[in-house]
Amino acid sequence: MNVMKEILENSGSMYRNIIYSEHEKIGTITLNRPEKRNALSFELLSELEELLIKIKKERKVKVVIIKGEGKIFSSGHDLRELLNRPVEVERLFKKCYDVMRLIRDLPQTVIAQVHGVAAAAGCQLVAACDLAVAGENTRFSLPGIKIGLFCSTPVVFVSRVVGRKRAYEMAITGEFIDARTALEWGLVNRVVPEDGLEREVLDLARKLSSYSFAALESGKRMFYRQISMEDFQALDYGTEVISLQSSSEDAQEGIRAFLEKREPQWKE
Repeated sequence: MNVMKEILENSGSMYRNIIYSEHEKIGTITLNRPEKRNALSFELLSELEELLIKIKKERKVKVVIIKGEGKIFSSGHDLRELLNRPVEVERLFKKCYDVMRLIRDLPQTVIAQVHGVAAAAGCQLVAACDLAVAGENTRFSLPGIKIGLFCSTPVVFVSRVVGRKRAYEMAITGEFIDARTALEWGLVNRVVPEDGLEREVLDLARKLSSYSFAALESGKRMFYRQISMEDFQALDYGTEVISLQSSSEDAQEGIRAFLEKREPQWKE
């Protein structure tokens, strides 16, 4: 079955700038401004925020995929919204902050499916997602410096996944890096041939969606909380979390299923 036909079986969207579908406990968000290179306008970000809040509240899916319609993933912010509008500009960047915060706070694991170009805030979106898979021809950049605007917000997330010197190089030169470099630097988890990108992401999402939602949620929360702690503070926190989680209903079911050589039956 065609992958797009399969994943859109239960599709539906009330949005102008994004498309959303749910299938097999997987939610797929498509940035749908191909004529504008999927620029992250205020309206698009507002719709994305509304949708993420809904996904978080309903808990109908365990994994979320974010991808772009057309030739590229996203070129970043819509530059027309940055011209001579100081109040609106502040609202735009605050809205982007809210979306990035929501991605981090979602109980679901979020996978970026990246193709073509991910630039500026588009690159920030990739870095903010929990996992990222890219087509082999994808390019990444923080090009703001070339128009007199250092990519101050995108570099926050990018620096936390690729390291200080590499992120600074991207932001201060504005030059592209290719997909293999992005993989080597840690900006993406996997690089695959373009014609296998959708299948690779879907296979990964299906694998994750077969796991306990409680374990996925707890694991994501634990991971991001411990990452900024000192080593043994983090280990102390991890010990507390795993001790509590080991007595949870899903953990007990998983242990029994393993010992009984059967598939576990999760609560969610």
